[in-house]
Formats: sequence, C-alpha cells, structure tokens
Amino acid sequence: MRAIDLNADLGETVGGVPTADDEAMFAVVSSASIACGGHAGDVESMRDAASRSARFGVAVGAHPSYADAANFGRVRLDPDPAELRAEVARQLAALVSAGADVRYVKPHGALYHAVRESREQAGAVAAAVADLAERLGRTLPVLGLDGEIERAAARAGLPFAREAFLDRGYLPGGGLVPRSADGAVLSDPQLVAERALRLAREGTVTAVDGSVVEARAVSLCLHGDSPAAVAMARAVRAALDDGGIDVRAPW
Repeated sequence: MRAIDLNADLGETVGGVPTADDEAMFAVVSSASIACGGHAGDVESMRDAASRSARFGVAVGAHPSYADAANFGRVRLDPDPAELRAEVARQLAALVSAGADVRYVKPHGALYHAVRESREQAGAVAAAVADLAERLGRTLPVLGLDGEIERAAARAGLPFAREAFLDRGYLPGGGLVPRSADGAVLSDPQLVAERALRLAREGTVTAVDGSVVEARAVSLCLHGDSPAAVAMARAVRAALDDGGIDVRAPW
C-alpha cells in the first residue's frame, strides 16, 4: 500500500484567538506543524496542541519563524545568523516545554522560503534543530522544499524530508507562487483532493502555466488558516483513504 503524510500548520493563535479550527483539523491530519511563538502561538495554544496530538495520535512538528508576529512571519528578514539560530532555538524549546513530543521541524512563511536560498539562514536553522535533537537524544527531520536547507540539514547530520503543497499554486520551476500573485492559493476541496491523489501516486503537480512539475514528497501540506481548510482536509483525507493511500506520519 502506498503511504503519505498529511500535515497542516496549526496552533496559529494571534492575540489568543485561533486562526484555524484545530480540533477539526487534528481529526484528519497525521502530522501538525505547531506555531511556537514567532509568527503566532502562545503557551496555551502550544499546550492545547500537545494535548490534541496525544488524543488524536497526530505527530507534532515545530513550526518556527522569524520573530515577526506583526506580519505573521510572511516578510523576509535578514537577521544575523547567530541571532536567528538563538531565536529558532528559543521557539523550539518553548514547544518542548509546553509538553509537545516534537518529531520534526518545518520553518514557517518567509523563513521557509529564505532557507531555500540563503546558506547562512539555512545553516542557522539546521544548527538550532541539531541542538534540539542532541538535547532530546534522537534525530529530528527537517521538512521543506529542496535547496540550501537540504544541504544544511545534511551538514548538521539531520534527515531532510520533502513536502508538497495541496493549497498553493506552483511555479514552473517548482517553487510556490508568491501570495501576492494570482493563483497563489487554492480553495476548491475537489480540486485539492484530486491534486493530493496525483501527488501521492505520481509525484507531480500542474503549475500555474499548465506545465507538469515533479513534486515527489513524503508529506502533503494544507494551511490550517485557510477559510476552506477543514472542507479541503476532509476531502483530501477521504480521497486518499478511498484511493488506497495509507495516511500516516513517517516520524
């Protein structure tokens, strides 16, 4: 049986107000990337995520970002690498302290894209993850798209896991359409479910120009803060289950 992970970015409370229906999403996904105080999230939301993960049998990943709650972590910054390493380490430690059994790390937003291009930022993130892995006494995969972060993870002795996006538009080169551009975000549950099946079976996705892009991945991502997130997640899970795809966390 083919297998794939289904992850969502959750725990993204802003000012104590949830941006997603975490209870509904945890019931469908196999992994949850939890905001840990950089772009969103607080101690209470992290504790809630740790509790839900245990209740639903969902693997928890840390979702660190630039310390930029004002922009939800979606504006690229250029921090000193040592400061970025310390900031990511602080966020990872906060999630662990909240009781989460962290199994992987996935950078958020602008940091996610920056570590594909910047050797310095990728190295800082990988170093912080490696520090936590040593503290926990186990390896921690880094989840993302290929680029500098994959090479930085290898240098730090960390596994790297590729993901593909179900609700984001793809560029012909394999990157994601900027959120400011047309076609950046998908919201049709049927379309997203069909994409999930194709990615799980073929490892390909159609880009915004109609070309076919290779996007082989061990995990498929849905953004929990999308208005249609729950409907899309349920449609994706049903399609994968009906298609004979085993939805499970690989970590």
